[in-house]
Amino acid sequence: MDQANTPASLMDLVAYQEGTVVSKTLLSKQTGTVTLFAFDKGQGLSEHTAPFDAMVCVLDGVVEITLGGEPVTVSQGEMIVMPANVPHALSAREPFKMMLVMIRS
Repeated sequence: MDQANTPASLMDLVAYQEGTVVSKTLLSKQTGTVTLFAFDKGQGLSEHTAPFDAMVCVLDGVVEITLGGEPVTVSQGEMIVMPANVPHALSAREPFKMMLVMIRS
């Protein structure tokens, strides 16, 4: 964020853009990151793994997350933890925004 100690609306810090995924890193430390994403409908992330645990908090809309081969729908106001080394993918069934918190230790 631009100014420390200043309240900010997570929804306003990242905007939807047609046909793409927008991201904004809020914090990046050796121990982890906090990143906001805005996905347009039909956008996603292909299956991959990460060596660290990650938490997805859906701020707006709905996303289908495939976690370990099982699809899970996560809606506005909900969160899900994606354990380290478990394959996962994301698919925007409608435009959605999320905050991704990755913990490296």
